[in-house]
Amino acid sequence: MTETYVIERLGHLGDGIAPGPIYAARCLPGEEIAGDVVEGRIAAPWIVRPSPDRVKAPCRHYNSCGGCSLLHASDGFVKDWKTDVVRAALAAHGLAPEFRATQTSPAQSRRRAVLSARRGKKGAVIGFHGRKSDAITAVDGCRLLHPDILAGLPALSELAQIGASRKGELSINVVQSTAGLDVTVSNGKPLNRELETNLAQALHKFGFARLAWNGEVIAVETPPVQRFGAVSVVPPSGSFLQATREGENALLTAVSDIVGDAKQVVDLFAGCGTFALPLAQTAEIHAVEGAGEMLDALALAWRNSRGLKHVTTEVRDLFRNPLMEEDLARFDAAVIDPPRAGAAAQIETLAASDVARIAMVSCNAVTFARDAKALCDAGYDLNWVQVVDQFRWSTHIEQVGSFTKS
Repeated sequence: MTETYVIERLGHLGDGIAPGPIYAARCLPGEEIAGDVVEGRIAAPWIVRPSPDRVKAPCRHYNSCGGCSLLHASDGFVKDWKTDVVRAALAAHGLAPEFRATQTSPAQSRRRAVLSARRGKKGAVIGFHGRKSDAITAVDGCRLLHPDILAGLPALSELAQIGASRKGELSINVVQSTAGLDVTVSNGKPLNRELETNLAQALHKFGFARLAWNGEVIAVETPPVQRFGAVSVVPPSGSFLQATREGENALLTAVSDIVGDAKQVVDLFAGCGTFALPLAQTAEIHAVEGAGEMLDALALAWRNSRGLKHVTTEVRDLFRNPLMEEDLARFDAAVIDPPRAGAAAQIETLAASDVARIAMVSCNAVTFARDAKALCDAGYDLNWVQVVDQFRWSTHIEQVGSFTKS
């Protein structure tokens, strides 16, 4: 008789975990499964008894593509699971705040993606890697990507034919903008005059807004504008942008609720102004960021806008040189949106400050909980948490926490 296993929970990468522990790809809690166990893992589990939360994956690339690890789970399950991940991370530090309803971005709303491309004898293949594989799966008809990006896949494939080496693999960062696709390519052939000419011609032919190659902007057909609130911004090539407009709006709504009627706001890890520029409609903003190019884009956008309060910028490495208590003394509210590692040094000085309100945005439940604990230990209350799922069908989770000084 074939031995079976019952999945007890999901791991942080979305794999099912049975007692042992035994890991099984694309399984759900409560499911009874069977399969060959190799080094504690069942690579191709057979579902003996499925979960009621299991659904038929709505994408034809599901079996070969590694892009969506939770496409087999119902929307309700994914929403509850992501909320519970954040809840459990906070509970481990003794924190039990109120949770607002999770906001999930719709299908085909991803406006930025990093695609892989490789040349072949019959043309280039462009898409995502398969699970634990170097093979690239073409993703035409993808349920995740915005239709504008899907429409650009043939052009990106031709671009790979022009600029990929025979054995190399391109990394293509593609972003939807108001002027067309903003394309940043890494690991392409070294630039020379002929290649640069061919790439510039390709940009015009395909209608790309901007094309950058191996860190160098080749040409700009039309500035690739992004809208942050009512403000038009042209971010530097390849710079960070929230994955979906719906997700960005959900994060901004939560941050705005926390900041409230504050008149002096500091935006830490401000980027190109995702929060700073919309908040400048009602408050004076000091935007701090380690990347000078992004702050230059923010400052230019502010100068070209009307009706905003004063915005100042400061280039500063907040990991090595955080704003200190005396720097923070003039602010009524702070917004902090650090990378996945969190911002322990900056959180320490924020915790010691008298800033009345803090909106903490995070893409990592573990570091979010750690930093939340540091603030609470210093006298802040964690009022509520907003979970935002803009990386639909993945295990990636974003959250915003509302903190006020007791």
